[in-house]
Amino acid sequence: MKPFNIFKSLIGMCMLTLLLSSQTWANENLRCSGNSNCAGTVSKDTDAPKDMVLVPSGSFLMGIDKVVNVDTKKMSKRQQLRYAVSREAFHDEGPAHNVILDAFHIDKYETSNKKYSEFMKATDHPAPAYWDDSKRNKPNQPVSGVNYHDAKAYCSWANKRLPTEAEWEKTARGPEGYKYPWGNEDPNKTKLNFNQEVKKTTIIGSYGAGKSDYQVYDLAGNVSEWVYDWHLPEFYLFSPKKNPLGPKNGHYKVIRGGNWRSNADDVKMVYRNATIPTIRKNTLGFRCAQSKSKSSSKYPNPSE
Repeated sequence: MKPFNIFKSLIGMCMLTLLLSSQTWANENLRCSGNSNCAGTVSKDTDAPKDMVLVPSGSFLMGIDKVVNVDTKKMSKRQQLRYAVSREAFHDEGPAHNVILDAFHIDKYETSNKKYSEFMKATDHPAPAYWDDSKRNKPNQPVSGVNYHDAKAYCSWANKRLPTEAEWEKTARGPEGYKYPWGNEDPNKTKLNFNQEVKKTTIIGSYGAGKSDYQVYDLAGNVSEWVYDWHLPEFYLFSPKKNPLGPKNGHYKVIRGGNWRSNADDVKMVYRNATIPTIRKNTLGFRCAQSKSKSSSKYPNPSE
């Protein structure tokens, strides 16, 4: 090959490399535009406590503006009434609003019976409801039958705390703001335990295809989860933009995530539920969180 042709080939290869690099950079910036926590930049925290992951600081879009229309003709009268009250009258999932959160750690898995048993032995805390139920008491199944106070006591013992509702939703929807932890594809039995497909809780971490971009498991199914906040249907209308903690008081505590009995509509990550803090159900468990900055006083601490 002549020297001139070799020179032209080298120039061409350089230009191609630059073009491909520029295109990759452009695509990445286009995909991450307006989102400080892009999926391509999910942080790894080598100092994260065992079985916890880092959710980095930044903003995300919380809630949803419109209620998806659902055909209620196939519902029972009781289901129609429940839908009308929770979705049409209150629509507590909206409006969509930007929220800024400090960095925090959150458990990769729902709290297991094994870990809860260690807590019980160390503190003489009473056993949950359904503790002797063979369908739900395997060591690596999620603990259920715990009320809000039980969950808070466990997290405090573990030097953690319950996640706020905003922290939970950011973890679940990921940097891209998906409908579900895995993306926007409809739920199915390969991604989560729901819709009474199994009729009981399953081993934590069983649904790798359903984990969030932050590598957190079982956010959509298995057991629903207690979070820190009191519930107020219209709270999103005046929620603080930075590190919201929910109303100062109330009658009901927020529950997030679907469970093994939930239908497809109730496993969306914007779905909000609430109940009295003393109730214990076989569909209800929890996971814990921890502020990354120990100096932060804006978050609930384990002793609260």
